[in-house]
Amino acid sequence: MNRSERITGASAGTDSRITGCVITYNEESVIETCLRSLSVCDELLVVDSHSTDRTREIAARCGARVIERDWPGYRSQKQFAVNEATYDWILFLDADEQLSPELAAEIEALKAQGLGRYAAYDIPFLSSYFGRYLRHGDWHPDHHIRLFDRRRASFGGYEIHEKVVVRGPVARLRGSILHDSYTSLEDQLAKLARYARLMGEAMYASGKRGSWAQVFFNPLWRFFRAYVLRRGFLDGWRGLAVALIEANYVRQKYLWLLILQRLARERARQNATGAPDRH
Repeated sequence: MNRSERITGASAGTDSRITGCVITYNEESVIETCLRSLSVCDELLVVDSHSTDRTREIAARCGARVIERDWPGYRSQKQFAVNEATYDWILFLDADEQLSPELAAEIEALKAQGLGRYAAYDIPFLSSYFGRYLRHGDWHPDHHIRLFDRRRASFGGYEIHEKVVVRGPVARLRGSILHDSYTSLEDQLAKLARYARLMGEAMYASGKRGSWAQVFFNPLWRFFRAYVLRRGFLDGWRGLAVALIEANYVRQKYLWLLILQRLARERARQNATGAPDRH
């Protein structure tokens, strides 16, 4: 992101048609709400990873163009959707997200003026947790670039926790994306355990190396930052639960990284000596 500005106007005279993109796998319970909120878009595109429920059927019924594709990773799947879009302006949502009415109206007004003054737009998020929106901690305020010109932006970073990399000026919108975070505690714990493994593998593959100090102290910092510095305690038991669970995610991520590098070291020693490492 080059800079973040409040919107004061945009230049007209450019094509501001938007493709709304969503990647899916077994999202039948949320995909209709997500797609209906994207009425500001001129095209809906869903890239589905062989769902076994009614996701593709519901998406098609909502007017989306549906592409079925093997799963290569979050970043690669999202960039594939960007490349397949009809229009250059992309509005990307996850299936458990939706535009607030205020955000939809704000984007509609910007389209009428012309989006092209900026390369991308940074959007605030409001995430619910067991029936209530969190307004403190690591989840708030939270901003992500979700509306962008694909000629000046693309997905980068790791395959998991991917991000939009922008080449040009960025503005910040006022309306929020509403995020229904998890369907249950089991869902949250399972997803974060999977993300921790994938992130540990991605970090290792990129050449990063971990330590026992990171395993012990990084989760403590994550909890302190979310619960104390960012006042997660003001969200009551929900704020405490989120801070504890996300600190545990950090611990698992660095533990995966450390284990992978230790196993690689043992294999290298074994290959060098021709004998198994029993330590």
